[in-house]
Amino acid sequence: MPGTPVLELLSPAKNKDIALQAVNAGADAVYIGGPAFGAREAAGNPWSDIASVAAYAHRYGAKTYLTLNTILFEDELEAARKAAWTAYEAGVDALIIQDMAFLMMDLPPIELHASTQCDIRTPEKVRFLADVGFSQVVLARELTLKEIAACRAAAPNTSLEFFVHGALCVSYSGLCYLSAATRRRSANRGACAQLCRLPYTVKDFKGDVIKTNCYALSLKDNDQCGNLRELIDAGVRSFKIEGRLKEASYVKNITAYYRKALDALMQENAWKSASFGQTTCAFTPNPEKTFHRGKTEAFVHGRPESLAEMRTPKSTGESVGTVLRIEFSRRALVMDPQPEIALNNGDGLAYFTQQGAFTGLRVNRAENLENRIRIYPFEAVGKLAELTVGTKLYRNYDRLFLKTLDGHCTERRIPMSACLDISRNALTLTLESGPYKVTVTEKAVLEAAKDPSRTHEAAKKTLTKTGDTVFTLGDVSLTGQTDLFVPASLLNALRRKACLALQEKIAERRIRKQPQTRKADATGFASDYRANAANSLARAFWESHGLKITEDAFELATEIKHDQELMRCRYCLRHDLGLCPKGVKGNPEKKAQFKEQNAGHLKPEPLELIDSKGFTYSAGFDCRRCEMVISLKKM
Repeated sequence: MPGTPVLELLSPAKNKDIALQAVNAGADAVYIGGPAFGAREAAGNPWSDIASVAAYAHRYGAKTYLTLNTILFEDELEAARKAAWTAYEAGVDALIIQDMAFLMMDLPPIELHASTQCDIRTPEKVRFLADVGFSQVVLARELTLKEIAACRAAAPNTSLEFFVHGALCVSYSGLCYLSAATRRRSANRGACAQLCRLPYTVKDFKGDVIKTNCYALSLKDNDQCGNLRELIDAGVRSFKIEGRLKEASYVKNITAYYRKALDALMQENAWKSASFGQTTCAFTPNPEKTFHRGKTEAFVHGRPESLAEMRTPKSTGESVGTVLRIEFSRRALVMDPQPEIALNNGDGLAYFTQQGAFTGLRVNRAENLENRIRIYPFEAVGKLAELTVGTKLYRNYDRLFLKTLDGHCTERRIPMSACLDISRNALTLTLESGPYKVTVTEKAVLEAAKDPSRTHEAAKKTLTKTGDTVFTLGDVSLTGQTDLFVPASLLNALRRKACLALQEKIAERRIRKQPQTRKADATGFASDYRANAANSLARAFWESHGLKITEDAFELATEIKHDQELMRCRYCLRHDLGLCPKGVKGNPEKKAQFKEQNAGHLKPEPLELIDSKGFTYSAGFDCRRCEMVISLKKM
């Protein structure tokens, strides 16, 4: 898409209240689930709430996207079609979908966005989805900048959406069947059991234990704030925050964090925001102060040295200091704090014990010493015995910060300018904001002002009373017979009428007719259960584009095949454990050590993962593609 980049900050919403707060915090669009068919089963909302969210977002020219991104069973097709129409009638701007059955239905004139569940990793897939009618596609989280740029080149008129913050799925999205296989809870149906966040015993191919109680598949959280400029240059236009199950504090904090970063870039480069308004916050956004599993930039600059947080899947928060000494007689501990760290009563501190357990305590009272902080915990003195000198402390509950977030802490206003033209028989007010301009005229009989020098000041004072609207007034100019007296009551009425007209113009829905599906070649895509075709319309769609579906979706299978691929990942457990043979090339000492740990050879043999319920999984390694494949070995 040529021209000045228009950038969209896309925020998640579990419910109506969070959606409204996301808009206030600066979101250009929000994505939210309706009553059914959203890929977060626990985040459904009634249609009346969806309509309220869409109407509120439109006040700022922001958009609402509805998640209809589960795969559909045959008996759900008609309900899903009706849901698409109801969403359109509720004011929704786009549908995020996974199941290609929608493209075989009679749909309203609404944009379709391809969910990340569509497994969008290649330029060929992006081009195909663009050809069949998608206006925006959500790329896989695992892509590099070079791969994103290639996707952009393949479909320059299709908007690329990319996750920039939040939880990372260990598997390529849409290709994880682990939860469905062992818990009968399908990720493609919105019911993922999050087995990647469980502890495992890891064994090598000989049966020797490598690690116990290890969160081997639990990845750190995504944080691309430092890469926004490069992502824009690569072609990303929609910057997506993960978290449709997250609370309001997280959504407000992270939305404000990225709003601030994107605004700085737009100011430097004359890029445009996809909506209107400027947000002010009563807090300084900080991603470490709400749910935070550490951070990673994933694969944007290539494979990171470490991608998983194997010690805990919980929120670790921000590093605040280390234990300097334990004072059992005082029932207290003394902390050597990080620079500019202050603790408050009620804060939550977390740490890893010597045994590796992740636990914590609550601050009852914090006493500031010279360059030190003495902490009196709520918990019994026995809790102090878990700590040793040098233990790192993290704050995963900042009471004052979260208290601020609980209140009215964001305000979003649309700046506008005004021009008032005064004549003896009429007042004409023109309001302008961005590309929008309205002019309203009121008839009047005006007389000469006693003090014409005050006319401009009085008019500006009256026009700036926009408190009950989304607007804030900047420049005010007067033209015409400025020596006439303008009654405040008349100007108030004119301002209200003009503001309403400008608001309606900004909120006016821009309906984009969904382009007709063009013939496209799908023959190179997966045709087995990984096509996720669970109904006749999906199969008909793929076959109309040359892809013969050979198997039903995994969710329709009656049994799991031996060594069936249940998860494919770019993340590699061997790499994060330091057991990748590629990592020892050119280093004889490391190569010898690796051979000693790997039965005398460099072949990357499979590893075993055993969970607490007794399921054993095999982690195989496709080194040619640099990918890991998980299958079920024993139930």
